[in-house]
Amino acid sequence: MLKEKVAIVTGAGQGIGLAICKKLAKAGAKVIVNDLDEALATKAAEEITASGGVCLPVPGDSSDLSIIHQLVETAASHFGRLDIVVANAGITLFGDFFAYRPDDFFRVLQVNLGGTFFLAQAAANQMKMQESGGTLLFMSSVTGHQAHKNLAAYGMTKAAIEMLAKNLVIELSPFRINVNAIAPGATATERTLEDPAYTKTWSRITPMGRPASVEDIAATALFLVSDEARHITGQSLVVDGGWTSVSPSPY
Repeated sequence: MLKEKVAIVTGAGQGIGLAICKKLAKAGAKVIVNDLDEALATKAAEEITASGGVCLPVPGDSSDLSIIHQLVETAASHFGRLDIVVANAGITLFGDFFAYRPDDFFRVLQVNLGGTFFLAQAAANQMKMQESGGTLLFMSSVTGHQAHKNLAAYGMTKAAIEMLAKNLVIELSPFRINVNAIAPGATATERTLEDPAYTKTWSRITPMGRPASVEDIAATALFLVSDEARHITGQSLVVDGGWTSVSPSPY
């Protein structure tokens, strides 16, 4: 399905990002896995390689321009090209709007918006030079669609990411580069399951009766970066078991 394609996935040491890497590798893509945590990035790459995939770790802060350029340069130097980029890295810093700290605000913007924007820029320049097209996929959130308590800054960045995907249609389509976003709802990951009530709470208020699994999100990503989705661009796909249709509060 993705034989000989080369992909970058950020924030992929665990959770949704790792599940996406595994799907891509299983489909035949050569994957560069990024994570802020070097140990997680290395472990993820080793796990994928042990399963028969081709994977290289490039750890570091995905909002750092030097790391962004290293990711793209690694794809070009090791594999000769870049076809797929999944800008999955992001941070959630909860906080009361009335007391939200500027340091937290600007860090959320730097990682979620800056990291996505400048990775897309660097990747698109590489794809443009190759003259063979490519695909970009951004990670939004249902909090970019519906209000969620204590997530004003985070939700704002996720809504902006979807607008970025729409706007880049103008810039990228002439080079046969498509760009889309996924907006996951509640998803069971290592981080969210630290809350012992998470599965019970979101199973109760999600119409489909459970939070998403990381495989649910990864399967969506695999489709959107595949050739089957080449004519889909500028779109944001909500994967939330129906939660945004009814929007009951978890509180």
